[in-house]
Amino acid sequence: MPLLGFGVFQIPAEQTEQAVSDALAAGYRMFDTAAAYQNEEALGRALKNSGIPREDLFITTKLWLQKAPAEQNTRRAFEDSLTKLGLDYVDLYLIHQPYGDVYAQWRAMEDLHRQDLAKAIGVSNFYPDRLVDLILNNEITPAVNQIENHPFFQRVAYQELMAGHGVRTQSWGSLAQGKNGVFTNPVLTEIGAAHGKSVAQVELRWLVQRGVVAIPKTVNPARMAENIDIFDFELTDEQMESIATLDTDKPLAFDHHDPEKVAFIANFDLDD
Repeated sequence: MPLLGFGVFQIPAEQTEQAVSDALAAGYRMFDTAAAYQNEEALGRALKNSGIPREDLFITTKLWLQKAPAEQNTRRAFEDSLTKLGLDYVDLYLIHQPYGDVYAQWRAMEDLHRQDLAKAIGVSNFYPDRLVDLILNNEITPAVNQIENHPFFQRVAYQELMAGHGVRTQSWGSLAQGKNGVFTNPVLTEIGAAHGKSVAQVELRWLVQRGVVAIPKTVNPARMAENIDIFDFELTDEQMESIATLDTDKPLAFDHHDPEKVAFIANFDLDD
């Protein structure tokens, strides 16, 4: 799995095909979508029309909460995603949210992995207790946990815990979704000026330098080129320590411990 890819969260389906085509032209080869994003078909069209060999691409999609019987419905949902993407397999399949009958969903995903339909399987938005419990009570350990991760919510101890179990950290919200005045932050701005780089490039470099996989999103081709141009410089130890001081240890985008948020997710039906 590459350390840097392209996410299509909140890109409308009618814009996704062009955005992915532009990202492919900029050099991206890893793409992240989800059934809940409702743009898998557009992503699939862009991949097909690109002419790029399938083996050169890394494609991730995600499973939304499944009603009972969750194990059977997980298989149905996966096949639906695969059809929309126009692919024979995905490189990574994730449980999107840590709610519902995740164990039945995981058992179905283990079968998909054994059949080589999902080359790797993992989870998203799992907090430490839920992740460890899933690991201890199942045969296959998640390869990836995709979580909110940026300079204001760094989760360093959690990354270390996951690494101890062989789970790779992947970041969503890598650029803090533009919140907290991130693009004018004095620490990040100063570091960017020292390297002739933007704040976004500093943030993404900080993630990959920690071994965290990043999937920034944009529909602007110039920003796509900027975001992928982070492999020609390195942050110093002092700069990494400066960024560490920005950590608030709180999510900016979504609190998965908030009962109202849990209810919102549980009631979000893709078939409605």
